[in-house]
Amino acid sequence: MASLICTLQDHRDDVNGCAFSAKLLATCSGDKTLRVYSTGDFSELPFSPLSGHGYGVHCCCFSACGQFLASCSTDATTLVWSMVTGEIEAVMEHPGRSPVRTCAISPDSAHLLSGASDGTLALWDFPSKQLLRTGAVSDTTLVACSFSPCAQVFVTGSTYGDLRLWDLGLNQLHAEKNAHDLGVTCCTFAPDILSGGHAVQFRLASCGQDNHLKIWAINRFGSGAYKMQLLHTLTGQSAPVLSCAYSSDGQLLVSGSVDKTVTVYDAKNAVLLYTLNQHERYVTACCFSPTSPLIATGSMDKTVNIWRLEDGCSGHGESALTSSEGRTPAGRSKLLVTDWSEEDVSEWLAEEGLGGLVDKFRANNIDGTELLSLTKETLASELLVESVGLRGKVLRKVEELKSSSVCSGVPDEFLCPITRELMKEPVIAADGYSYEREAIDSWVNTKNRSSPMTNLPLLTTLLTPNHTLKMAIGRWKTSH
Repeated sequence: MASLICTLQDHRDDVNGCAFSAKLLATCSGDKTLRVYSTGDFSELPFSPLSGHGYGVHCCCFSACGQFLASCSTDATTLVWSMVTGEIEAVMEHPGRSPVRTCAISPDSAHLLSGASDGTLALWDFPSKQLLRTGAVSDTTLVACSFSPCAQVFVTGSTYGDLRLWDLGLNQLHAEKNAHDLGVTCCTFAPDILSGGHAVQFRLASCGQDNHLKIWAINRFGSGAYKMQLLHTLTGQSAPVLSCAYSSDGQLLVSGSVDKTVTVYDAKNAVLLYTLNQHERYVTACCFSPTSPLIATGSMDKTVNIWRLEDGCSGHGESALTSSEGRTPAGRSKLLVTDWSEEDVSEWLAEEGLGGLVDKFRANNIDGTELLSLTKETLASELLVESVGLRGKVLRKVEELKSSSVCSGVPDEFLCPITRELMKEPVIAADGYSYEREAIDSWVNTKNRSSPMTNLPLLTTLLTPNHTLKMAIGRWKTSH
């Protein structure tokens, strides 16, 4: 199920773009501004709105660490903003002074790419903000671009309808003519890298004026040659599709359309999961949060909607069974919460920063079963917890605990291949397998850079959160 949790109504003109970092949401608009919100409660940051562009802002994107935000505009510039101060860090004027329609920062934050209305593209060194080289596609406007997860190639899309693959030297590696009839509107790489045989494969989604959302396979062979193959054409929307984005684990794909709908697909199986109808005009922008099951969608109705994918997993932060050192207490981890003693509950309270409640809980003989049945009323009237905030914190921690209860008979795919323990923060490595983040981090840091499963070299050490697997584990825990 997907539910609308909040609507942001601060922009005074069409919303053209949106982007999540781990802790922030940025939106940009034809009103010349960007707005930045905390993803904790979607309150606007003190330094927002960001005003520096002379004309409408078309696109925005975060650096991988979330410290910087880039934005591009009809004013022919790409600005880089500090997310610490809200100040402009750099003004990058596009060669030829043509309106800049799209921009992207590479996953390793080494490069920034901008594409303009005259068909030119500029590749910048992101740390120094210096122009490295320029290229061009004749007789068209560049409206979309995306870096591959390895950060060594990128794709551009144009109003002419073609998708072009480039390397960092701005050499064209492949051109897919007429990828979308009447023009491409957006393109985005999936975050995962697939390997098998003699080729490495990337997945790319693109959408266009032909009402279609397409999924492509881009294969890189050992010889250095590239091949692009259409895998799926998704037809869940009845008008031009203006935006698309992958989830951070590559499992889901969202798109927004002129028909005012937002669609969410199972990207692996090309199956429509949800159609969301809440915007009053064209849906121009969409993005997934990298750290929680949230989607942001922007529209020409001047609003940004925040959606939550409810899929049986109530906790997306640290597991409630994790101590401050990141280790699971050995004694309690083998027990269902319903089997906890009063002492176990006291230990848990102390570890969760709720030590001030230990005496109250002990006086009322709260064990594991009682803990799971707590309500606002019992906390207030029976345990005499006067603080509304403290009662809320206790109930949130209990909900996390319910979703993190350790059970027996765990399906094998929920176990980390390295530790053989139930995964709390599953991530996808370059070999395509999922591991517990701490385990694969330790493996890469202490072993050679080879896959624990295949023993082949890992092409990159980038790890992608597997939110779909995390939600599946959450559903399994809840049902048990």
